[in-house]
Amino acid sequence: MIMLIPYMQRASKLLIPHKFISSIRLYNSFASQLSPTFHAFSNVDSVVSALITAISTCSSISYCRALHCRVIKSVNYNHGFIGDQLVSSYVELGCTKDALELFDELPDKDLVSWNSLISGFSRRADLGICLGLLFKMRFEMGLKPNEVTVIPVVSACAGVGELDVGKCIHGIALKSGMLLEVKVVNSLINLYGKCGCLEAACCLFEGMSVQSLVSWNSMVAVHVHMGLAEKGIGYFIMMRRAGINSDQATVVSLLLACENLGVRKLAEAVHGYILNGGLDGNLAIATALLDLYAKLGILSDSCKVFGEMINPDAVAWTAMLSSYAMHGRGREAIEHFELMIREGVLPDHVTFTHLLCACSHSGLVEEGKNYFKIMHKVYGVELRVEHYSCMVDLLGRSGHLNDAYKLIKSMPIEPNCGVWGALIGACRVRGNIELGKEVAERLFSLDPSDSRNYITLSNMYSAAGQWRDASKVRALMKQRVLIRNPGCSYIEHGNKIHCFVMGDQSHPDTERIYNKLEELVRKNREVGFASKTEYVLQDVDEEVKEDLINKHSEKLAIAFGLLVTNAGMPLIITKNIRICGDCHGFAKLISLIEKRPIIIRDTKRFHHFTNGLCSCGDYW
Repeated sequence: MIMLIPYMQRASKLLIPHKFISSIRLYNSFASQLSPTFHAFSNVDSVVSALITAISTCSSISYCRALHCRVIKSVNYNHGFIGDQLVSSYVELGCTKDALELFDELPDKDLVSWNSLISGFSRRADLGICLGLLFKMRFEMGLKPNEVTVIPVVSACAGVGELDVGKCIHGIALKSGMLLEVKVVNSLINLYGKCGCLEAACCLFEGMSVQSLVSWNSMVAVHVHMGLAEKGIGYFIMMRRAGINSDQATVVSLLLACENLGVRKLAEAVHGYILNGGLDGNLAIATALLDLYAKLGILSDSCKVFGEMINPDAVAWTAMLSSYAMHGRGREAIEHFELMIREGVLPDHVTFTHLLCACSHSGLVEEGKNYFKIMHKVYGVELRVEHYSCMVDLLGRSGHLNDAYKLIKSMPIEPNCGVWGALIGACRVRGNIELGKEVAERLFSLDPSDSRNYITLSNMYSAAGQWRDASKVRALMKQRVLIRNPGCSYIEHGNKIHCFVMGDQSHPDTERIYNKLEELVRKNREVGFASKTEYVLQDVDEEVKEDLINKHSEKLAIAFGLLVTNAGMPLIITKNIRICGDCHGFAKLISLIEKRPIIIRDTKRFHHFTNGLCSCGDYW
């Protein structure tokens, strides 16, 4: 047998598989450490118990194989199902071949053995092997699957979005009478919800005789996942009326719904619910809460939530670092990172992504270069494509376009759209049309359906007055049926999100809004502000350009906010595309003239306008 080792001393000429050579060497030293423990036991059960404990906590392939050696020498695979434990350990460590070979060797495999193996591969989202094992178990071994078999296979289908396969498994469950099992139905609700079949998910939910907490959580989560946050919250309300208490999964889905809706009052209400339910000590919930406040523009509340955490883990530290990064607080992000290191919390690749992003948004070029250089040497974090993307953005924003291009060319991994997209963004800001055109061609090749790249190139041509070239790019977009999303600005008032587009006339208070906007434009002109019509990327007269730029969605949202909110209250506005230079200058002056903090979040970052200045230092 392939997995046997000559420690059993049954055959001196038995061939040793090469993969076990290092494990045998390790075993010689490892066994000497284990022996006192194992020899202390007087019976097989005690040895099996000790081995199972060691196997269940094993974190390296070499030690797993060493323990495997001990199992072969000391006990039988069937003792305490220790063979199944070894198989599971190999699966968890990614040793697919070892796991399957050992499983084939196990004598007297029962349904529990098969279910254990299928569950292991389900956790690794390996649907192909799960299905292979399921059919082998049914048709070769004659074993009938039960609910413990079906649930992990359905989960694997949900993990990779295989709806058709999931429907087949649903059919097997239906024919076998498993739909009376709540856990089976819950797994199917999750499958259909993740695959966008909300009607099927709702039918399954409504047909349940007993709806568990997991059932309700699944309905909240799938609706939020599909962008139907209000319906998700509706299910939460029904869940409360049904007398079901929430858990971590419920609250995290609620916080995500708040993020999707962008309603701060709702976030505050959920925060109160968390406090009343005593869930504020839950790290996952607290981390999601601080992340939500940051995305809603309330960085001070994020800091407060983080400060109240007891022993925050690496995820919480990284979430706070991300919050500083998105608000352009590069120095605070670096200080936070250094404190994290001093507290003994190890950073991972996500931590460094946000740290490099913070350096990029604050123009901290040398600091960013240093962290990029030491992240692997000092902290052992492998460089990933997202780190290169951050560095290209950092170099490009600071005007080092050639260095950014050279970095891409030197990458040991294939650059993706994110890397090239960072460079074309820098080319647009710096007006480098020649390089921008080359980068755009690469992006068109990588993802011909992404309209943003065409728009960026077209805008570069328009800004340079090359209207014919801009028209050609727009024609190419039309030919490929690519649609540009219009620029929108959102502001919350009266428990509602108000949306504005350029030249919007649809709001009930349109007349008052435009009167207020005219007043603001006049005040700006009185202090010497001239509209930056170069940001109007259309070939029209100067007078028309000025009229267009004065009706940008951000300005309409600012005018509305000043009308409906109390003096001194900050205005928080969200924009779905990058803020233009004219609106940026407009917001700075209005914050000074009206003595109002204005916070605008665009696709790149938050801009905090106070007393005529912006937190980005005009660097974005």
